[in-house]
Amino acid sequence: MVMYELIKGGEATAASKPNNELSNAVAAADNALLSPHEDDIETGVRNATNTSQEKEEAPAARGSRLVSLDVFRGLTVALMIFVDYAGAFLPAINHSPWNGITLADVVMPFFLFIVGVALALTYKRVSSKAIATKKAVLRAMKLFIVGLIVQGGFFHGVHNLTYGVDILRIRWMGILQRIAVAYLLAAICEIWLKNDDDDSDVYSGYSLIRRYRFQLLVSLILTTIYMVLLYGSYVPDWEYQIPVAGSKTKSFSVKCGVRGDIGPACNAVGMIDRQVLGIQHLYQRPMYERTKQCSINSPASGPLPSDAPPWCQAPFDPEGLLSSVMAIVTCLIGLQFGHAIIHFKGHKNRIIQWMIPSIFLLVFAFLLDFGFGMHMNKALYTLSYTCFTTGVAGILFTGLYVLVRDPKLSTSFKHFHSICIIISSRGTTRYDYSLLMSTG
Repeated sequence: MVMYELIKGGEATAASKPNNELSNAVAAADNALLSPHEDDIETGVRNATNTSQEKEEAPAARGSRLVSLDVFRGLTVALMIFVDYAGAFLPAINHSPWNGITLADVVMPFFLFIVGVALALTYKRVSSKAIATKKAVLRAMKLFIVGLIVQGGFFHGVHNLTYGVDILRIRWMGILQRIAVAYLLAAICEIWLKNDDDDSDVYSGYSLIRRYRFQLLVSLILTTIYMVLLYGSYVPDWEYQIPVAGSKTKSFSVKCGVRGDIGPACNAVGMIDRQVLGIQHLYQRPMYERTKQCSINSPASGPLPSDAPPWCQAPFDPEGLLSSVMAIVTCLIGLQFGHAIIHFKGHKNRIIQWMIPSIFLLVFAFLLDFGFGMHMNKALYTLSYTCFTTGVAGILFTGLYVLVRDPKLSTSFKHFHSICIIISSRGTTRYDYSLLMSTG
């Protein structure tokens, strides 16, 4: 797991530097909700006046917040901490060794979904697309560099107090790097690929799709590229080495020569990372080391079985290049949920616009998994996994949105809202190092 950076907003946000970028790398969307415009971000209407039944909270002219998104983020951070520590004792909630999905597997997509929702609010008004793009690129670069420092190898000698990057084995990709790439692509889409005409042209789900059709087209293109490469790429035989006692190494040869395989050994995701990044630059403790083939204590880690296949100890990056393509799609889906907040001021309309795609995504995910054998898999970030996690995120976000505006629960949620903000920012600073050192 990892705690994500509080990415500042784009052109529409007030610029301010974080006090401590490393300790604030906790949730990739927070201050993105801060807007200098006198807008009600709950309705998307300038200087709108809402009744108590029509608003989640009364946002101020500056520093407006979407309470349901704050609560969702706080719960996600709390879930991240829980599975990161409890997963060692309860393997059933830890990351799935390969196919399937567990509680820990929804955390990363939830964060990406939150980033997308926040970006829709951040770039609601953009006065200069060039300046907004420049700021988004700089933020993404900062976050990517933080990821290289924290997960790339700077702390590789933490236990013997030797620090510094081993450039020959630095891990190029990681959780912060993935969130940076997804944030950047989603931000660029929101800045450049939307119609800046009057918001009144959006009055239904179809008109919302039509307004943001180019963003949806990007999602479709990315998904198509991913599917073609995953199922169409030829994976040849490959070899790798691992260090053993002393300064010696042990070599392993993995037989493949197939197309469309989504097993641990011969999938296109790992093949592309090995050829582009280099196997020595991948994560050294792959998820599949906890499969039944590779651990006698599966789903927990354990000694290798006597008949373990040769790929069990091979490096594999769960935040690799091809799998990150679908992570971008997750962020873009969250972006569309944020658009409903901008264009629909009625709570009923918003809920409808969120629930219909959420249910569709869940049904489609189960159809792909059980009907076509495209199993949910976090390591590969499969299409079924993308649809399932974004569908669940959409339903949870909608549920929190409904609960927050319930008059009977409003007082409780005001306190819980504050707690969630603390959890997702300062309250978890002491966990930053240990969480950032582990995988997502």
